[in-house]
Amino acid sequence: MTPLRYLQAYPPHLQEQVRQLIARDRLGDYLQQRYAQRHDVQNDKALYLYAQDLRQQFLRSAPPLDKVLYDNRLDLTHRALGLNTAVTRVQGGKLKAKKEIRIASLFKDAAPQFLRMIVVHELAHLRERDHSKAFYQLCQHMEPDYHQLEFDLRVYLTWRELPGIA
Repeated sequence: MTPLRYLQAYPPHLQEQVRQLIARDRLGDYLQQRYAQRHDVQNDKALYLYAQDLRQQFLRSAPPLDKVLYDNRLDLTHRALGLNTAVTRVQGGKLKAKKEIRIASLFKDAAPQFLRMIVVHELAHLRERDHSKAFYQLCQHMEPDYHQLEFDLRVYLTWRELPGIA
């Protein structure tokens, strides 16, 4: 039984369903059926505006975003699909913290639901630093299907790593 590295935290019966789809060569069809569309957010400026719109809608009192961009260096080997950082710089005699969100470039070609899920996840870190219960409640407030999308994204990542998929 091959371990499904992105799905290890999920119950065995769900993992088995994914294994059966892989064995029947139907996992790609499942994903295509559920997530056939691709989004239009193809550059850093559009991604910034997309994230700002979500922040304005749900997190008005959160710190402003200074930069949101796709990052080619973020990938699965770094175990990061997105990063939320505060870059501190000295300006004059003061320290200035700039909030940045970096999204892995693989999301340029993903379904709009997956992009929304990862942006929501990173925006939630503006309020909640840890992956706590409050963090996931905030994610679900911004995206009611957050947990299903996270699971399906993990299935998508599993599919991308299958032999012959690239």
